Amino acid sequence: MSYLEVVLDRLAASDVCGYQAGAPAATEPTAVAAIALLAHGRADRAKKLTDRLLEIQKNDGSLGIDRVHALPGWPTAWAILAWRAAQSSGEFDPAYVAAYERGRDWLLGVVGDSGDVVQWEGHDVHLRGWPWVVGTHSWVEPTSLALLALRLTGRGDSPRAREATAMLENRLLPEGGCNYGNTIVFGQALRPHLQPTGLALLALGTQADTTERIGRSVEYLQRELNERTTTASLSYGLLGLAARGAYPNESNAWLRSAADRTLARDASSYKLGLIALAALGPECPLVSGNWEATPTSAVEAGV
Repeated sequence: MSYLEVVLDRLAASDVCGYQAGAPAATEPTAVAAIALLAHGRADRAKKLTDRLLEIQKNDGSLGIDRVHALPGWPTAWAILAWRAAQSSGEFDPAYVAAYERGRDWLLGVVGDSGDVVQWEGHDVHLRGWPWVVGTHSWVEPTSLALLALRLTGRGDSPRAREATAMLENRLLPEGGCNYGNTIVFGQALRPHLQPTGLALLALGTQADTTERIGRSVEYLQRELNERTTTASLSYGLLGLAARGAYPNESNAWLRSAADRTLARDASSYKLGLIALAALGPECPLVSGNWEATPTSAVEAGV
């Protein structure tokens, strides 16, 4: 049995998806696990997870961290993506369509605070994306997730999506990569991080590289990713590279190593779901926009 089958079997057996084994169900890991199962053709096992997300959704359309913590609402983007994937399978209740449309409406009503202009900030504070917490500044990861949700539910050409695209491009560092949202502070360029860089490239998709910062970000990931990279950073990094047509041949070995570590430690549904999505490479629906079930991985097919 391949490592990927083991990963999918563990996800399929999970009734509760938290950030760690035994932890309470949380929105983000539940959605990630559901999308992974759907993408690998295990729709019957994903339904309990997409239904759980319906239970967490609030009347205003948003979803908090879990049932207990209704705020902040940034995980709403993940739920939108999970319901979109479920709805496209053709096997589920139309309630999923209503749920992701309500979630999307809430998302479109949230905007990062541009704040006051500060001269030492190296990014354009007037470009608004999405915050972690409503009423605060825009950051790379929540903006990337929201942009991805809009793109994959037919709103990729909306004014909010266009501004978010410009914001992410603006937050890429001059030498490539990005951190959590700052660029140059007091004249000092900040260091990039793998996870936000991969997620930003995934959200930007095939956006034209007018500043060359996207290309430099690809090169940064190509230099830094390896079999020792932590699971989430590796998975997002690989998905970002897949979105730019640069999915590496070594991915299969790296993901196998990440799966072995994760299964030996806590079998986190969140991490296992990310591994299963990254294993699809360019065929991952988060990359391709094709929500049809994809039962084989790109790495195992030799892509």
